[in-house]
Amino acid sequence: MADLDASVEDVDAFSLLLPLPYRLSTVFVLGIWLWGLNLHGLSKVQIDALALIRYQPVRSNDPPPYLRVYRFATVLTAPLAASIFLFWMITLGGDKSRVVSYEVLPNITFITLFFLAFLVPQRWLYPTTLWPSHGRSRMLWTLRRIGVGGLAKPEDGKFGDVLLADALTSYARPLSELYIAFSMMVLRRPTTGKIDRSSAIVVPILLAVPFVIRFRQCLKDSQPANALKYATAFPAIALSTFMRAQNPWLDHDNLHALWILAASTNALYSFYWDVTMDWDLTLFSSKRKSSEFPYGLRRVRYFDDPQLYYAMIFVDLLLRFAWAFKLSPHLEHYYDIEGGIFLLEILEVIRRFLWIFFRVETEWVRTKRNGDIILSDLGPRLDED
Repeated sequence: MADLDASVEDVDAFSLLLPLPYRLSTVFVLGIWLWGLNLHGLSKVQIDALALIRYQPVRSNDPPPYLRVYRFATVLTAPLAASIFLFWMITLGGDKSRVVSYEVLPNITFITLFFLAFLVPQRWLYPTTLWPSHGRSRMLWTLRRIGVGGLAKPEDGKFGDVLLADALTSYARPLSELYIAFSMMVLRRPTTGKIDRSSAIVVPILLAVPFVIRFRQCLKDSQPANALKYATAFPAIALSTFMRAQNPWLDHDNLHALWILAASTNALYSFYWDVTMDWDLTLFSSKRKSSEFPYGLRRVRYFDDPQLYYAMIFVDLLLRFAWAFKLSPHLEHYYDIEGGIFLLEILEVIRRFLWIFFRVETEWVRTKRNGDIILSDLGPRLDED
């Protein structure tokens, strides 16, 4: 028992209540729920997000797309919630020795959700007549394509590839922790104990992979300015890795200054690109004072209240900085409480959820302006204040 206590002696209270496998599962399942809310909310303002990503047309007797996403999220949420509740009951709300003794519960739950989401044939989970399975298949095929640097043609769902690759950048930290969790399981180290993020090679590489994917897409699509945005993440990750190594041959004061510059550049450039290029807002252009639309916005808008756009601009700026600095492994010793890391991961997933509303709206406006033949019922728009 002493060995068990020693393995968790430095673990904070939050990790005792919600070990790493549960945190990763929660972030993943939350992302699915939020994607369903994206589809639901966009449909309410007559924006067909699935048409933009060239998703297979839904049959007339199929449930709404967002409802199918909700059902899939429910299949994953039910065992996760039940497992967490059982874990709390067994460990008496975070008893250290019990947390390590029963680490098999969060581990099994984590692996089960992974198999349910990516490996188990969907026909085994539910009748396809009740719940069509092509949505998950489409996502897995898209992941496979973008994972090797591919990018679909516009008529084959290019926007969907871009949207998913952008979403992966928000999961950069959880993806690196996915490796950590599996490594701890393989090495038979308690996943309910203190998390070891000391890898100087694998973790930084995994942090960079989503940005590399999007970087390659931009180069393939002849968008060097957009590619530069993703490239600005690489210096911040690299400099942070050097600082964590604490090499006596390196001047850490200079490294720290360079790291602040790199992280700030990434945050500011990404924020500018969100507002100006991804959302087509005029905040940073000479047209921002136009009398045709509220200050800094645009004429064609599908969301009624201009305050929604202003609130999103503020939230995006705030969380862009938080996430840029969170990408840095060397900062972890400043907040050993895992709850802080988890909170930032959740906030970034929520930021991406909000970002998608305005990014898809912008693409819908552009597509309508270009007269794309796939669009049928375009619905209303806001041309005035």
